[in-house]
Amino acid sequence: MTGSEREKMAAGEWYRCLDPELDQLRDRARKAVHQHNTLTPDERGSLAPALRELFAAAAADAFVEAPFHCSYGINIELGARVYLNAGCTILDSAPVVIGTDTMLGPGVHIYCAEHHKDPALRREGLETARPVTIGENVWIGGGAIILAGVTIGDGAIVGSGAVVTRDVAPGTTVVGNPARVR
Repeated sequence: MTGSEREKMAAGEWYRCLDPELDQLRDRARKAVHQHNTLTPDERGSLAPALRELFAAAAADAFVEAPFHCSYGINIELGARVYLNAGCTILDSAPVVIGTDTMLGPGVHIYCAEHHKDPALRREGLETARPVTIGENVWIGGGAIILAGVTIGDGAIVGSGAVVTRDVAPGTTVVGNPARVR
């Protein structure tokens, strides 16, 4: 595909993250994240106005504790009653959808980007991105890491500190590095 780096990123193709348009999008996200992380809780509410505006979608009762970080924000969707505890990071180079009644413990990280294995191409900022989908009624324990392309089914549990490298079936509990069914 030919097109902008943003179009390539959205299509799941190899793109160069060192791009002026993507830089502008990341800058917008940094400003929204800064507002969210620096407003007093009373002013911020469940989600700072700039962050709520940035996200692709966020239910009115979705709650994101500060501090929080995201790379673009425009690819994040939060369902009803989603709760992200303090220190969560979502590097949303691809869509990240978090379903209704799902809770993320403190310091959970979600990574959509995969950098090129060739060092020369990696230096040029070549990467690809795959979506992460987290179903409804999921619990992800503190410090867990969810990697690109993973889908976590409804009602699943991810143990604290787990590194999730593959899909998790609905109703399953996974723990460890790499995460395995418990």
